[in-house]
Amino acid sequence: MRIDKFLAQMGVGTRTEVKALLKKGAVMCNGVKIKSAKTQIDPEHDTVEVEGQVITYEPYVYLMMNKPQDVISATVDDRHQTVIDLIDNYQHLDLFPVGRLDKDTEGLLLITNDGQFNHALMSPNKHVSKTYWVQAKDPLKASDSQTFEAGITLKEGQLQPAHLEILEERTTAFVTIQEGKYHQVKRMFHAIDNEIVALKRVSIGALKLDSQLSPGDYRPLTADELKLLNVH
Repeated sequence: MRIDKFLAQMGVGTRTEVKALLKKGAVMCNGVKIKSAKTQIDPEHDTVEVEGQVITYEPYVYLMMNKPQDVISATVDDRHQTVIDLIDNYQHLDLFPVGRLDKDTEGLLLITNDGQFNHALMSPNKHVSKTYWVQAKDPLKASDSQTFEAGITLKEGQLQPAHLEILEERTTAFVTIQEGKYHQVKRMFHAIDNEIVALKRVSIGALKLDSQLSPGDYRPLTADELKLLNVH
C-alpha cells in the first residue's frame, strides 16, 4: 500500500495534508524518513510514525452513536441530514449504519465499514436482541406484556415473542425484540390499541448505549464492547 493512502485511510489527514507531512520529513517507516508519497509499505508489519507517533493499522472502524431525532439512518440523502453527516472524522472510510432507526427514533446506532460485522448483527438467523425505551400515549396493562410474549401478529405473520417490561408510571416501558421489521415496535403498540410518543434504543444484545453520549455524539467501541456483540 502507498504510504500516502495508508496515512489518509488511518485518518492522519487528507492526501494533500499527508503529502505536506511527507515533504517536511515528519513521516518515518521502520526508523527511516520517508518523503515520497509513492513509497510502498506493508501496513500490517511495518512501523509507521508521524511526528513521533506510531500509526496503528486499523482497516475497520466500529462506532457507537447516540442517534438524535430527525436524522435518518443512511449514508447519503438529498433532503435530510444523515447519521454519516454527523461524523466529522473517519471520512476517509466508507462508513455506513448497521441496520436503521426511524427518523424520529433516537438512541444506540452502530456505524462501521465492515460488511461482515453488519451481516452478523443484522442476520435474522443470529437473533440479536434489541431493547428500546418507550413512552406510550396510554397506560400499559399487564395483559399487554402477555400479548407481547405470545407473539403479536402483523400483516407479515406472527412475530417472535417479545418482552415488555412496564415501568412504574405505566406509560413507559422497556421493549425487547428479536427481529427488525419495518416500524416494528410502533406497529406492535398499534396492535394493542396504543401509540408510541417517544422511542429510544438503549441496547443491542449485551451492548448498552453509553449514557455519556449526548444525541449526535459518537465514539469508537472498546475491545470489551466488541466482545459483548459476539460477532467475530
